[in-house]
Amino acid sequence: MTDVTAHLAEAADQPTLERLWLLFRHDMSEFSGSLPAPDGSFRSDRLQAALTQADWAPYLLTSGASPVGLAFVRSLAAPTRVLNSFFVVRGARRTGIGLRAVQEVVAKHPGPWEVAFQESNVAAVAFWRRVATEIAGDAWAEERRPVPGRPDLPPDTWITFDASTEVQG
Repeated sequence: MTDVTAHLAEAADQPTLERLWLLFRHDMSEFSGSLPAPDGSFRSDRLQAALTQADWAPYLLTSGASPVGLAFVRSLAAPTRVLNSFFVVRGARRTGIGLRAVQEVVAKHPGPWEVAFQESNVAAVAFWRRVATEIAGDAWAEERRPVPGRPDLPPDTWITFDASTEVQG
């Protein structure tokens, strides 16, 4: 499993994205302390925004015929795009699929980017620093910002980089 395609989700992809969203939120609950609702679902406001709002682009990540993840981009009309949610299923992790998926999504929306992650998510820390370096070389920055409306959580770590031109390796 080395190939990946990031395609802009269509209405027919919504059930798949909803299932992947549950897996993503379950993974993230380790770092946010969030629990499922009584029906077993997790908060889905970002999923709904990605599927319905014009300033968002929801991508379904596939390897062959298998869904392997999702990527939600927001702030398409703003000067800086935000990779709001990114998830790769565990069976596809550490195969290079995540890096290739981010590169493909970012290439579809050239310009400045921001990505947030939790410092306690050690795998995400290494992944996003590698992604930034692969896309922007040494021209990326990292800072910590408070989580809006969640003073009980540690600050998020944000990586910023510009994907206007591809780094030659």
